[in-house]
Amino acid sequence: MLQKMIKPMSFFLVFSFLLLDLSVQAARAQMIDTNTVIAAQKQDASRVRVAAFLGRDDVQQVMVQHGVDAVEAQKRVASLSDAELAKISQAMDQLPAGGDGIGTVIGAAVLIFLVLLITDILGFTHVFSFVRPQR
Repeated sequence: MLQKMIKPMSFFLVFSFLLLDLSVQAARAQMIDTNTVIAAQKQDASRVRVAAFLGRDDVQQVMVQHGVDAVEAQKRVASLSDAELAKISQAMDQLPAGGDGIGTVIGAAVLIFLVLLITDILGFTHVFSFVRPQR
């Protein structure tokens, strides 16, 4: 019985060895340009920045209000090309942000000061001692 199995098994083994690909892939090493590395890092940073923006709770609430699924949006961002991500990241830099509101507070303070100064000059109020009202 063993003699009957040896011949088919040997054909199977020879055929299997013939199908093996024993070729060695040649490794290619070359210098990488600094600009290439910087561009790759910018692309990665843009992708992370846009993904982090979409991961924020307030952004996800707005997306849900507009009927957009947050998971689907993350998948679509992951499938964007590098040029599209760079365009979105650049647009995020140019859009106004809520920030901490220091500019708004300073603007409001300047506006209030100007209104009080004008009313002091016109003689309606007496807030500042250095203003001599016009009569």
